[in-house]
Amino acid sequence: MLEKALKGSRGYGIWVAFLLLLVAVGFFFYLRQLDYGLGITGLSRDVSWGLYIAQFTFLVGIAASAVMLVLPYYLHDFKAFGRITILGEFLAVSAVIMCVTFVFVDLGRPDRAVNLLLYPSPRSVLFWDVIVLNGYLLLNIVTGWTVLESDKKGIPPPAWVKPLIYLSIPWAVSIHTVTAFIYSGLPGRGFWLTAIMAPRFLASAFASGPALLILFCLILKRFCRFDAGEKAIQTLAKIVTYALATSIFFVMVEIFTVFYSQVPGHMHHLTYLFAGLEGHNTIARWMTVSAFTALISLVLLIIPRTRKNESLLALACFGVFLSLWIEKGLGLVVTGFVPSPLEAIPDYSPTGAEVAITVGVWALGLLLVTMFYKIFVSVRNE
Repeated sequence: MLEKALKGSRGYGIWVAFLLLLVAVGFFFYLRQLDYGLGITGLSRDVSWGLYIAQFTFLVGIAASAVMLVLPYYLHDFKAFGRITILGEFLAVSAVIMCVTFVFVDLGRPDRAVNLLLYPSPRSVLFWDVIVLNGYLLLNIVTGWTVLESDKKGIPPPAWVKPLIYLSIPWAVSIHTVTAFIYSGLPGRGFWLTAIMAPRFLASAFASGPALLILFCLILKRFCRFDAGEKAIQTLAKIVTYALATSIFFVMVEIFTVFYSQVPGHMHHLTYLFAGLEGHNTIARWMTVSAFTALISLVLLIIPRTRKNESLLALACFGVFLSLWIEKGLGLVVTGFVPSPLEAIPDYSPTGAEVAITVGVWALGLLLVTMFYKIFVSVRNE
């Protein structure tokens, strides 16, 4: 079936070529980073995680969101998701590959990643993160590809696939829970030291992932003659609505807890995040966009009339994706370092090389999604 990804219309070829160009540019700047070191980025002693780890954190949620299709379809026999469950699994595969790539480019010495395999430590959260991410990647590749091959042959999937699919459901929750523990397990960072970090991660994941999948389904409907079905799209939209509302609620709970308790060390982080601190307000400006976008998207999704309008639904889903990309990306990661334990307020701005590498990795992920979906649509049309 892989040959189907190599054939397509002229527009498809131009799109693939464009993505390959972005990947090549990102790889060029990564070679420069490999030669010069992480000094080519905006990272510093005080802010050691930035744009790369922000993308990693966000994309783990995109990968985990596939469970919102697998669980209703396989456990509750919700047949409306039958046409798009494989799309969710392929999106998860692409997202996990991007996650691993972002961690790889964030390492100043990428060869040291081998130490995780040579000297495994079960006491390390990073060790478990490697286990759950790679295990989830393998599960989705095997189940997604096997089910697609069965569809092509017109036969039911083999019986041995079902246990793997059921295993992928709790595994999806585990990958984002373990990622949340990487942050909440750092006692020296008050902004991340909260028991609600894992629930926040899951709520935002179950909003951003299905929102992105809705956008892909609408694109496939317009350009590839594949209709996911109104019932499936609207059900996904409702999932996005409830998950987004829950995510907003969790953030408001954090804000109340911090400011009602009046603990200065915790208050300073949220003040920096939403209002700026001592003139440092770059992140606060981004968070203003995130907050307004989330609220507008939530209103569009709550009202049935606007939710059932495909154009407004696409706008709302894009807003959800953008809002959570800001909030869960730079907002979450950078704010954990500002102010520092010594009460300094370091500045962090991604450099051009850092942005180019990030765009290159995203282009790689979009290229994988494009090829997977091209194979899927070709098989379904046949």
